[in-house]
Amino acid sequence: MAVETNKTSMIENYFDVDPRYGKSVAYFSMEFAIHQALKTYSGGLGFLSGSHMRSVYDLKQHVVGVGILWSYGYYDQTRNEDRSMAVAYRRKYYYFLEETGVKVSVTISGKPVWIKAMLLPPEVFGTAPIIFLTTDLDENDFLSRTITHKLYDNNEETRIAQEIVLGIGGVKVLEALNHSVDIYHLNEGHAIPLAFSLYNRYQTPALVKEHMVFTTHTPEKAGNEEHNIHLLEKMGFFDGLPIETVREITGTEGDSFSLTLAALRLSKIANAVSKIHQSVASQMWMDKGHTAQIIPITNAQNRRYWADKTLIRALEEHEDYQLIARKKHLKRVLFDIVADQTGKMFDPDVLTIVWSRRFAEYKRPGLIKYDMERFKMLLNRSDRPIQVIWAGKPYPGDSNAINIFNELIYESRHIKRMAILFRYELSLSMALKKGADLWLNTPRITREASGTSGMSACMNGAIHFSIPDGWHPEFARDNINSFTIPSCDHTLPPEEQDRLDNKALMDLLEETVIPMYYDEPKDWVEMMKHSMSDIMPAFDSGRMAHEYYTKMYDYRDMAFDYATLS
Repeated sequence: MAVETNKTSMIENYFDVDPRYGKSVAYFSMEFAIHQALKTYSGGLGFLSGSHMRSVYDLKQHVVGVGILWSYGYYDQTRNEDRSMAVAYRRKYYYFLEETGVKVSVTISGKPVWIKAMLLPPEVFGTAPIIFLTTDLDENDFLSRTITHKLYDNNEETRIAQEIVLGIGGVKVLEALNHSVDIYHLNEGHAIPLAFSLYNRYQTPALVKEHMVFTTHTPEKAGNEEHNIHLLEKMGFFDGLPIETVREITGTEGDSFSLTLAALRLSKIANAVSKIHQSVASQMWMDKGHTAQIIPITNAQNRRYWADKTLIRALEEHEDYQLIARKKHLKRVLFDIVADQTGKMFDPDVLTIVWSRRFAEYKRPGLIKYDMERFKMLLNRSDRPIQVIWAGKPYPGDSNAINIFNELIYESRHIKRMAILFRYELSLSMALKKGADLWLNTPRITREASGTSGMSACMNGAIHFSIPDGWHPEFARDNINSFTIPSCDHTLPPEEQDRLDNKALMDLLEETVIPMYYDEPKDWVEMMKHSMSDIMPAFDSGRMAHEYYTKMYDYRDMAFDYATLS
């Protein structure tokens, strides 16, 4: 292990800690969406962790982020000749990251792999200090270098190696920096190997639990990873612990090892990311036994980063004219991007609907066009039309999601008010949220744990137009600050759900939303103002970061005696 002792204060020197937040926390996340220039994220999980790190900075909390420096990012979203989506990988370089002077090694599949720690200083982007780990070093062989090449690599063993680097490597780096940590916060289960490092240190599950908390983000199977326990042991996932000990302390009986379940059994407390998700998650895991209590701490976004300052000033000064004028300007900025990418000229006076987030089947990006003829009628009519924009990145290995994306492109070719945008990253997301009139959210009910994109859209005067799932029911005052699409019975077959939800969406759009936008502009502006006002402070990430300290990091009630498991 190479450590420059004069660097041991590198992290602590960045903290000017508010005494209310003095407990030292290390926040482990596989992705951080900090800035357009730093490609260390794929979507919602990264957007959430990025806002969290900004609010840590705002509140002067004693938190350091720990993530991975992805040499090729997630992927670059490009077009083929026929305009269908293509996946490209290009190496990234970041000259604003600082050397820490620290390298540590972890054992992966029986051989040492070196990890270098780079630091993002707080003043660069106004965040908590964040340590980024890389194995893309001359000291490693080619295969070891590729571990930190691509976020969410398709290869199972590479994914496992990434989690070893984040969890075990992250703990070792903090130790090498002499950075004392009271609480290790796992943002999803990817960093669970750190729990086994802590067990090697403390020797009892009860003491591991005292130092670990966990956020679960999704009920989706793909977001709750499972791997063969023998493969994990062979690769070093358990930091040298015998498989019998791992089974004992995590309660794993079969050969399938769940990262989420292990995190729930080795954390003192866990949180879901909305009230609905808390109910869903508790039902998912309640019969597994010996799991941490799951409380709701609803996700949020950072107003300082996301909200347009001119819009906010117009709202606070009760200048409706300025609010309207600024929103129209922001629509024009977005429409310049639409024109550049698609050759279509959108009209700032036309009701603009945006569907923008990670492309996944359960999020139903195409629900609004389920009845294509009815949808086309609204797009093509000369009186009170709509225009619709889609953007988002499918997982590069999800052929179904990519096909949905490409189908939208194909269908949009001859429809001038329908646009599908590429290069969905922070900058485009910002432009979409500022330029949208309506922010459309159409997941299958109970499957959208939070859906935070609508929060930052509402900060910019967009109206949330949503199925009552995720965070929406905690915010919505129907026809006052948002529009709620009545949902059908979620136990019905998916095709029937889609048919009924589409009808409810289109009925609401035709009978309420469009008439208000075109015929009652004062009512629309009032709804914009309520949307912007009501989103604050409940859905600003300062509230969320504060709740993590008061409800998670300082939590004392141990619901289970984990010492009995060892």
